[in-house]
Amino acid sequence: MPELPDISAYITAVELRILGEPLERVRIASPFLLRTVDPPITSVEGRRVHELRRIGKRIAIGVEGDLWLVLHLMITGRLHWRAAGTKLAGRNQLAAFDFPKGSLVLTEAGAKRRASLHVVKGEDGLRELDPGGVDVFASDLGSFQAALNAENRTLKRALTDPRILSGIGNAYSDEILHAAQLSPITLTHKLGPAEWERLFTATRETLQRWIGQLQSEAKTQFPEKVTAFRKDMAVHGKYGQPCPRCGDPIQRIRYADNETNYCARCQTGGKVLADRSLSRLLGKDWPRTLEELEALKRR
Repeated sequence: MPELPDISAYITAVELRILGEPLERVRIASPFLLRTVDPPITSVEGRRVHELRRIGKRIAIGVEGDLWLVLHLMITGRLHWRAAGTKLAGRNQLAAFDFPKGSLVLTEAGAKRRASLHVVKGEDGLRELDPGGVDVFASDLGSFQAALNAENRTLKRALTDPRILSGIGNAYSDEILHAAQLSPITLTHKLGPAEWERLFTATRETLQRWIGQLQSEAKTQFPEKVTAFRKDMAVHGKYGQPCPRCGDPIQRIRYADNETNYCARCQTGGKVLADRSLSRLLGKDWPRTLEELEALKRR
């Protein structure tokens, strides 16, 4: 699922191509994509784009009249920049947003249709789609700690819960916890002051590093190959490979549809996390699917 750095890269690339341009036409090939009826989708046509914004893991495209198209790519949804008026061909091509200089095409791999498009009006409409998680770049250590400490959750769950933090998912939470040298199953209420400092710093620095790198790439080339597995990542998707810090093999936790990667030496005091007590803990703390986690609503 595209996370904060990936969404930021998409916004950079799309903004360069459509900001100030009229949205000439919206073509929807999948009836499951559009989740709202009022305002109608046709109401955005002919209006110029005035702003792009990130709402959690959603991309919001604002047009004249205070109308917003809000896209949630979910797990396998991706955006592509194609020639103007390009034909939608194939079952994976869900929609096209036509502009004078090109078409923004939404695709989704797989048989399930999880990606969504909402058309809303004004800030109130946007707030309805915002899970309410804290923006780590707009918070200080105190507000960051308060958000994660509201419930006694595992660090993995706390980092990826959209009601707690904005835009972080499976991939970057692994990278953050490795950078902070903290176990993914440590409970938030067990952290001491030094550990909170490390976690806060690692969260900001890890996300900023990847936002900077991906946005830089997006300024020269549209991000056509957005993936959760990047060769420069330290642990995510690196099971069995050497930890870049200590050289020990990267371990993994598998639970339902989720997988977490970590270094036992750097993060868990050398302990490999694979026993019955772990399974019981995850059963209480983690949703079984990423969709369940993403569907959590603001309190």
